Amino acid sequence: MSVGAAVRRVRAYGGQFLLLAVLTLVVTLLISGVPRLVNRLAEQGLRAQLNSEPAARRDISYSTSLEPATSRRTAMGDAAERFDALAAEMPPPVRSAVTERWYSVETAEARVVGPDLAARNLLVDMGLRAMPDIQGASTLVEGAWPSETYVPDRPIEVALDVDVARKLNLRAGSQLRIGKTDDKGRLIDGVPLVVTGLFRPVDRANGIWDGLPQLLRIIEPQGDGQPFVIVGVVAQSPLNKRAAEGWPIQSNWRYRLGVDRIDARELDQMIDGLQVMQRNQPPGLSLTQGVDVPLRAFAAQIDAVRTLLAVIAAGVLATLAGLIVLAASLAIRRRRSEFALLRARGGGATAGARRSLAESVLVVPVAAVLGWWLGTLFPGAPDPTTPYVIGVTVLVTLALPLATLAVPDGGAGRRDLIRVRPSARRLTVEVSLLLLAGLAAVLLRRRGLTLGEVDPLLVSVPVLLAIAAAVLALRAYPWPLLLVSRLAARTRGSVAFLGTARAGRAAVAAPLVVVVLAIGTAAFCAVVAAGIDASRERAAAQIVPADAVIRGERFAPDTIDELGRLPGVRAVTRVLYEDDERLASDEVGTDAFIGQTDVLLVDGSGLDKVARDSQVDLSIPAALRTAAPGPGPLPAIVSPAVAADLAKAGLDDSAFISVQGQRYEFRVAGTEDSFPMLAANASRFVILPWQALPTRTTTPVPTSLLIAGDPLDAEALRVAGDQGQERYQRDGTVTGRERMIGVTVDTRADVRRDLGEGGANGVLAFGFVAGAAGGTVLGLLAIAFTVLAGARARGQVLSRLRTLGLSRRQWRGLLLVELTPLVAVSVLTGALVGAVLPLLLNPVLGLSAFTSGVPVRVAFEPSLVAAVLALGAVALGFAVAVEALNNRRLRLGEVLRLGEES
Repeated sequence: MSVGAAVRRVRAYGGQFLLLAVLTLVVTLLISGVPRLVNRLAEQGLRAQLNSEPAARRDISYSTSLEPATSRRTAMGDAAERFDALAAEMPPPVRSAVTERWYSVETAEARVVGPDLAARNLLVDMGLRAMPDIQGASTLVEGAWPSETYVPDRPIEVALDVDVARKLNLRAGSQLRIGKTDDKGRLIDGVPLVVTGLFRPVDRANGIWDGLPQLLRIIEPQGDGQPFVIVGVVAQSPLNKRAAEGWPIQSNWRYRLGVDRIDARELDQMIDGLQVMQRNQPPGLSLTQGVDVPLRAFAAQIDAVRTLLAVIAAGVLATLAGLIVLAASLAIRRRRSEFALLRARGGGATAGARRSLAESVLVVPVAAVLGWWLGTLFPGAPDPTTPYVIGVTVLVTLALPLATLAVPDGGAGRRDLIRVRPSARRLTVEVSLLLLAGLAAVLLRRRGLTLGEVDPLLVSVPVLLAIAAAVLALRAYPWPLLLVSRLAARTRGSVAFLGTARAGRAAVAAPLVVVVLAIGTAAFCAVVAAGIDASRERAAAQIVPADAVIRGERFAPDTIDELGRLPGVRAVTRVLYEDDERLASDEVGTDAFIGQTDVLLVDGSGLDKVARDSQVDLSIPAALRTAAPGPGPLPAIVSPAVAADLAKAGLDDSAFISVQGQRYEFRVAGTEDSFPMLAANASRFVILPWQALPTRTTTPVPTSLLIAGDPLDAEALRVAGDQGQERYQRDGTVTGRERMIGVTVDTRADVRRDLGEGGANGVLAFGFVAGAAGGTVLGLLAIAFTVLAGARARGQVLSRLRTLGLSRRQWRGLLLVELTPLVAVSVLTGALVGAVLPLLLNPVLGLSAFTSGVPVRVAFEPSLVAAVLALGAVALGFAVAVEALNNRRLRLGEVLRLGEES
C-alpha cells in the first residue's frame, strides 16, 4: 500500500479528513492550552488576593522575649548570625519565596524627659532600635546619623523620623534623659540622650518600616495619664554597650514572602511548610505569621474550582470524543461500497482497516501536533499534558480503522426501522449502562471527593448519567411519535404523516448521546453559576442583613439618633454580639458544663424593619419579632447543638447566660442552623430579643448598628460611629481605659462585590463561560452530525417525492416535522441532565468556598426554561439550515443515482 495512493484518497475525501483533523486539533489544543489558561488565571487571582492584604501580612517574624542578653557575643552580632541561620532552616518552599528580610535589636521602652518635651507638657516613652541598612532606606533631613564609634560618657545618640520629632517638639540637638521611673512617674537612673538627626523615609511602603512598634508613627496614649510611645534609631555599637550593661533587649527577624514567588500550583507545599515552621519553633523564639490565612482561603477556592473544572472538562472531552466517533463513522459509511469492493476483489478482513490507518496516519498526527503547538502559545505555566496528547493522538488515529472494522461485510440493509423488541445484546448493554450510572452516583455521594484531585469516579459520573439519560430518551421518544403518526394518518395531507413516521423510525442512537452530553454540560454550568450567584446574595445578606453595618466595640445610646439624622438613612437598629460565653444553670452563675457559646442580642421588630427597608429577604423567627417584656425567661433562638446540650442537661426551660456582665434567664423557643451577623460556620449560639429584656440599672450597650437607607455615605457613617464610641468612653463611669479601635463600615453591595471578585473567581468564571459556550457549540455540531447521518436517505426520499409532485414548501414542512422531535428530545434531555447533575454533585464540590462559607443551593431556575426553548429554536433552525445546504450540494439526479446506501 503506497503512500501516494493514501495521499490521493485523502485528497479525494478531503472534507471528511478535514473535519477529523479539525476535531483532533481542538482536542489537543484544549488539553495543552486550557491548563495553561487555568494556571494563569489562578496566578492572577492569587496575586490579586495577596496584594489586597497589607504587605506585612506576608511577613514571617521571629522574636525573642524582652530580657537582658545572655550571649557572650555582642547583641547585634548574635542577631546577624541567627539571621542567616533562621532563613536556612526554613522549608524549601518557604525559603524560596522570601524576597526581602530585615533584622533589628531594640531596648525596652523607657521614659524620656527634657526641656523640649516639658515645654508642651508631653509624657513620652522611647525605645531604642538598631537596624542595618536603615540609612539606605531614608534621607537625612537635619543633623547627622548616630555615630558608630562608642565613646564612654558620651550621651546616647538617636535619630528620629522628622514628622514624629516635630509633633513632639523635638529637633536635632534636643537634650534628653532616658531611664526608669518610680511609682509616681519620676525619672530615676536617667542616662543622657541627644537627638543627633532627623530623617525622612524614601518610600514609606518599604517593608523595613513595618516593624512593630513602628519608627514612623507615634503610639497614642491608651488612656488618661498614659505616655506617647516612640522609637528612635541608634547605632549598633551603643546598643551593644547598653545590652552588655544589662539593659533588656529584644531581637527581631522578619522575612517577607514575595507575591510573585508564591506559585498557585504549589500552595499545599507552601502551607505545609508554614505548618512545619509553627511546629518546630526554635527554642527561645516566638514565631508570628499570618500569610497562611489568605493562602488557605485561596487554596480552598482553587481546589473547589479544579474539581468543578474536572466535571466540565469531562463533559466537553466526552462530547468531542463522541464527535470524533461520529465523524469517523460518517466517513466510513460514505465509503462502504469501496471497502465492500476491496473485500470482493480478495482483500483480507483487515485490508480496509489498514487502508484507513494509512490515511489516518497522514492526517491525525499532524493535526495533533499543530493543536499541541497552538496550546503552548497560551499564556500561563504548563502542566505535564504531553502524555495525554500522545494518548489522544493514538486513539483518534485508530478511530477510522476501528470504524472500518465495524462495517458489516454484506450489503446495507434498511436503517430506517426501529425494532419493537430490542436485541438481547443491545438490551444487555443499555441495562448495564443504567446500572453502572446509578451505582457510580450512589458511590460518589457516599464516598465523597478529595477536592483539588481529578477523581475518575467524579469524571465518569456526569458522562454515565448523560449516556443513561440518552438511552432512556431513545427508548421513550419513538412511542409518542408512533401515536402522533397514527393520528396524522387520519388527516388530509401527507407532510405530517410522513414527517412523524420518519422521525419515529430514525436511527439516531450515537448522535443523540453526543447531543445530550454537550447540552447537559452547558446546562450544568448555567445552573451551578446561577446557584452560586444566588448563594452569594444570601451570603451578603448573612454578613450584612441591611444596607450597611457599623461594627465597633461599644456605642453610646444616642448614636442611633445621630445616625438617623444622616442623609439617606431610613432606619437604624442595634445589635450586640459577644463570643465564648458560658451557660449557667442558675442566676449566681453555676456552670452548666456546656461548651462556649456565642450570644447575639437583637431587637426583633427593629431588625425586621431594617431588613424590609433594605429589601433583604430575611425570615426572623416570631419568637424574636413579637417578644415583649414580662415575667419568666426570655424566649431564645438557639443552634441545634446548644439545644441538644440544654435538653441533655435538663435546662431547655430555664438557663442563664451572661451578656456584658449581666445574667439573663432564657428558654428555648426555637432552633436555627444559622442567623445573620454570625459566621457561616457558627454552630453554637444563643439569640435573645433585646426589646424583651427586663429593666435593670445596667443596660446592654450595642456593638454593631444596622442601617437601612439609600444613598449612604460610608465615610459619614464611619465618623458617626467613631463619635458614638468616643461619647460612650467619655461618658462612661470607667476612666483611663484603653482607647477603642476605630469602627468598620461594610455595605451589603460592597460585600457582594467582594464575594464575586478576587481569589479564584476568575478561574471559576472561565470554567462556566467555557463550559456553557463549548457545550452549546458542540451540541449544535452534534446536531449537524445527526442531520448529516440521515441526509442521504432523506435526499433520496425527497427526490422521489419531488418527482411525485411534492412542492418546495411541503418539503420544508416535511423536513421541519421530521427534525423537530429529534432536536426537541435531545435538547430537553440534555437540559434535564444538566439540571439534575448539580443536585447530585453540589454537596461534594466544595463551592461554599466562593460564598463565604454559606452552603450553595442549586434550585430550579425559571430562566433555564427560556434558555432551553431559545436553544431548541436555534438548534432546530441550525438543523434545517444544514439539511438545506446539504441538499443544495447534491442535485436531484445525483441523489437518485447514488443507490440505496445511506
